[in-house]
Amino acid sequence: MSITLKRIDMQDCEKLWKMQAEAFSELLAKYHDYDISPANEPMSRVEERLCQPFTYYYFIMEGETAVGAIRVVDNKDGSPKRISPVFIMKEFRSKGYAQKAIIAVEKLHGADNWCLDTILQEAGNCYLYEKMGYHQTGKTEVINDRMTMVFYEKK
Repeated sequence: MSITLKRIDMQDCEKLWKMQAEAFSELLAKYHDYDISPANEPMSRVEERLCQPFTYYYFIMEGETAVGAIRVVDNKDGSPKRISPVFIMKEFRSKGYAQKAIIAVEKLHGADNWCLDTILQEAGNCYLYEKMGYHQTGKTEVINDRMTMVFYEKK
């Protein structure tokens, strides 16, 4: 299995928004993080990000199929680059797509000086990032009684 990254532009905004809402819907139902969940964002928020000069959205493609997406925030000023969010559609999970996408964006944007955050209670997500060389910073943020965000970096 090999993937490619396809840069997303404004004409793909609605597709990206619908995929994001679907991909994060189970987490929203589980954690009730209505204020911060990508599943709960209006399409206008995705449009805003697509217009940001420092935002790079990519579809994660296997052949002609978009299996997920990843957003990179890269100010190109030496500040840490950020992955937020990355998601794989349910039917394509646990097949290595997220790992391959992270490797691919690190090739495009540089292999070091990255940060990201994820849900502490989602052990699979934490395992993935740690396997990819990310280390917990020690910072956490309690969102509600079900969910805590944990922050990672890769120097």
